[in-house]
Amino acid sequence: MRTHLIILFVHLLLFNTLKGQNINTEGSVNLFNGENLDNWDILIDDKGTDKNLFTVENGMIHVYAQQADQSLQSFGGIVSKEEYGSYILTLEYKWGEKKFQPRHEFVRDAGIIFHMHGDDVIWPNGVECQIQEGDTGDLWAIGTRVLSTVQNVIRNYSEKGDTITRGNQEHRFQRFHRAYCWENPGWNTVKLIVKGNEAIYEVNGKIVNRAFDMKYWNENLNEWKALTKGRILLQAEGAEIFYRNITIEIL
Repeated sequence: MRTHLIILFVHLLLFNTLKGQNINTEGSVNLFNGENLDNWDILIDDKGTDKNLFTVENGMIHVYAQQADQSLQSFGGIVSKEEYGSYILTLEYKWGEKKFQPRHEFVRDAGIIFHMHGDDVIWPNGVECQIQEGDTGDLWAIGTRVLSTVQNVIRNYSEKGDTITRGNQEHRFQRFHRAYCWENPGWNTVKLIVKGNEAIYEVNGKIVNRAFDMKYWNENLNEWKALTKGRILLQAEGAEIFYRNITIEIL
């Protein structure tokens, strides 16, 4: 019990440091320049009928802009060319009307994967901030190991919850549910405050999730090691979506 309290106290100190007002920034970068995708690489799977998924228009990234509603379409993503370790990532998104096979009967889905590492695939290793109708702010550990604090009844994120570890080699996808759904109709703002292997998720100004002690599996050493940096991926998962005002402040 004493050990658990000490660990929780340390985690709360880190949490307050991350969310505190004294974050020193070294500068900011527009990851999306509003004109083209020169700062990004593009990933597309081979399961759909159209590979041109990302269109830049009116200062926004319009995903599935030219595709017919209900048609079979690929999943994909745009990936930052650079790796980032400690930063504040902010973006705005809103849903379009169209949905596409094979997810045309499901809720609209997308996401942000950060600290991406390993192979360039549609669902790469990393940590995801889910963007999904009703679930924006869920945390997915993909090929990674993550700790968070979870309520012991409804199992959603809580700052004062029990410390839980998820992620192992047998189960590549592990989920932590967000504290509450703060998604609005129209435009929404997502902010990720990342410092090395710690992260806080905010949706429309509300803290909804947190990751700490993020790790990746080092095959050469045969052990989990601290995950402190990686690229950033914005997903396209069968739903029309718009992204804009994508900025990063380096800490």
